[in-house]
Amino acid sequence: MKKYIKYFDEIGIQDIPQVGGKNASLGEMYNKLTSQGLKVPNGFATTSEAYWNFLDENSLRKPLQITLAQLDTENYYNLNEIGAKARKLILGGKMSSDLARKIIEAYQNLYENEQCAVAVRSSATAEDLPDASFAGQHDTFLNIKGAAALLEAVKKCFASLYTNRAIKYREEKGFKHDEIALSVGVQKMVRADMGCSGVGFTIEPESGFDNVILLSGVWGLGENIVQGPVNPDEYYIFKPGLELGKYPIIQKKMGDKKLTMIYEKSKKGIPTVNIHTPLPRQRQFVLSDEEIITLAQWASVIEKHYQKPMDIEWAKDGLTNELYIIQARPETVHQSKNKKLLIQYKLLEKGKVLASGNAVGSKIKVGIPRLLQSPKEGKNLTHEHIIVTDTITPDWDPLLKQVGGIITNKGGRTSHAAIVARELGVPAIVGCQDATATIEDGEMITLSCSQGKTGYVYEGKLSYKEEEIDFSNIRMPHTEAKMILADPENAFQLSLYPNDGVGLLRMEFIITHSVKVHPMALVKFNNLKNATVIQQINKLTQGYTNKQDYFIDQLSQGIATIAAAFYPKEVIVRLSDFKTNEYANLIGGKDFEPKEENPMLGFRGASRYYNDLYKEGFALECAAIKKVRDTMGLDNLKVMVPFCRTLEEGKKVVTIMEENGLRRGEKGLEIYTMVEIPSNVILAEEFAEIFDGFSIGSNDLTQLTLGIDRDSELMGQLFDENDPAAKKMIAMAIASARKTNTKIGLCGQAPSDFPEFASFLVKEGINSISFNPDALLQGIENINNAEKSFVTFGQAASSN
Repeated sequence: MKKYIKYFDEIGIQDIPQVGGKNASLGEMYNKLTSQGLKVPNGFATTSEAYWNFLDENSLRKPLQITLAQLDTENYYNLNEIGAKARKLILGGKMSSDLARKIIEAYQNLYENEQCAVAVRSSATAEDLPDASFAGQHDTFLNIKGAAALLEAVKKCFASLYTNRAIKYREEKGFKHDEIALSVGVQKMVRADMGCSGVGFTIEPESGFDNVILLSGVWGLGENIVQGPVNPDEYYIFKPGLELGKYPIIQKKMGDKKLTMIYEKSKKGIPTVNIHTPLPRQRQFVLSDEEIITLAQWASVIEKHYQKPMDIEWAKDGLTNELYIIQARPETVHQSKNKKLLIQYKLLEKGKVLASGNAVGSKIKVGIPRLLQSPKEGKNLTHEHIIVTDTITPDWDPLLKQVGGIITNKGGRTSHAAIVARELGVPAIVGCQDATATIEDGEMITLSCSQGKTGYVYEGKLSYKEEEIDFSNIRMPHTEAKMILADPENAFQLSLYPNDGVGLLRMEFIITHSVKVHPMALVKFNNLKNATVIQQINKLTQGYTNKQDYFIDQLSQGIATIAAAFYPKEVIVRLSDFKTNEYANLIGGKDFEPKEENPMLGFRGASRYYNDLYKEGFALECAAIKKVRDTMGLDNLKVMVPFCRTLEEGKKVVTIMEENGLRRGEKGLEIYTMVEIPSNVILAEEFAEIFDGFSIGSNDLTQLTLGIDRDSELMGQLFDENDPAAKKMIAMAIASARKTNTKIGLCGQAPSDFPEFASFLVKEGINSISFNPDALLQGIENINNAEKSFVTFGQAASSN
């Protein structure tokens, strides 16, 4: 006897041939994961036998074969016509009384009240396989009420097996149309229209970094994330912190959420409508921290169960305030990638920025923009064209493989446009806000996704280079090779490079780009007089009762992102080392900074931290670091004190750090200091009693050894880290560190630029060398060559 209906409690992942990947996954989670806390709305699915029965009752198999055989599979010029014919055949069919009765019975078993709402979702029997996601290929119908409406929705789902995008997708993936059936999942409706919804990835979707979970959310129905008309909230959750019971949310980014999709109550035939989100809700995160952590825990449970990265959908019922998982499928982009092989893109010149948004991928594409309002306008597109439009929906999919790039005004990194672009390997920048207004149709542009999470559109054709790097051929040296980092946006991608951690995390970049406000302007906010400054700070700190918490949150999230990316490897964050003129450029900074003739040698580094002019601001830096280490559990983070002139100053800084909750040695906290002043070298053994490690800042040390202002154009030609005096200072510092058994590294460009400089450092016995990311691989090669030459030299000497 043929079985047309299977309830979720009868379905497991083994049932993909009968109910498709989407429904099989829902049944699998409903049966096996609810005991671990997950909530999955109950439901049932029509089987592949139900679909074949529908075709046979209406004698549709042969007509569909004949119709699909007429498809031009080279240029797809008649795709619209063929798709429309196929769908018309199915929509013109009639459901057998037996199938209709079984569907209605199952619906009545789901609810006591026949008029209760359900979600009706399509699930193809070849769906959500490791190499085929079918994302957005078939239709979903929400808020369906009553038997007649349900039967009609089921038939529409059957027809959606032949959407234009689904037809083209199957052709490209090599699936035979007449061998794939369509199962329909019917679930209890989650009233996300009155709550919120979103998606999640159990890896970072751009880089494939697997130690974080990314959640995105909007008010109302999740179609606004898929279609991309709003920029969602984004949350990054650190998996090891989640496992350890620490506060694992390392990053929270508030989206604009200007629209909320709800069910339409008055207009017939239009199931949903977008309304403007009230301003207070736009400025409110859609999820509480507790809810973020709950969803992250569920995502982790799902990933462990399937033993692979997953792409999930979630919803929150606005009536009950309960969270639900409403879909889970394998993540298909990064599973098949070789993580040891990287194609690196780098811009070689600067240009005028026309637009910026969320970068998808890491490629650069020079091309001709085509401004389109709908996919119907997309004729004669080639890989030399870059689509520029307001938003991308599944209707665009057949066009996207034809083009070289995608730019949209709307959408986040989990929107449909972003997901499909990743699958196709097409560079995209989504959520640019005004790209269609700032980019001219037909005028050459350069699309760059190579600069981290923010993508940029430049005017004209810019030169760039493309390089393939095979990490599997790189051998790490005995001397540790670390990175110098500043921008959290690049951290996940860069962590995949061969490395021994981060030897220098520059805090200043995070303060300049994320915080933007002088810390003392937040501490003394009530004393500010400048109306413009007050307005700027109020805008940035919306949602914060205590403005100092804004500084702590923004700084801690930036630091935590980098610490998490390299966990459990050592990450050394340098305390702020702005000069007074640089601090003054922060919002509100001019009111709190003295004017100096030579800021390079003035009120900078350690001397600020205990001074009344800044020590309350320094307390905020300490609070941010303490949050990262203690609250988030990123105990791989270590701290470095810059420009510490005297032993007494070093002791003062260690004391004031302890007063602010950062006690040396507690919970493994190590405090380093920079070696960049001759006094640090001369008294290195004494400094070693105060600090746990040294990092040589070769730029400042060379400057102060030779008496040259490294910012001076006139004197620049005399500035040379290879100068014998500068190298002798470095050698002395390393010797003292070795004598006192203190770890010592160097941060600078010279060891990558000059092989002989790397050789000098290795010979002196340095523990680590830190490089800028673009110099890391050359630096590793230089260290390896240096170590090899010393081994060879040592062997030759011993044989003599």
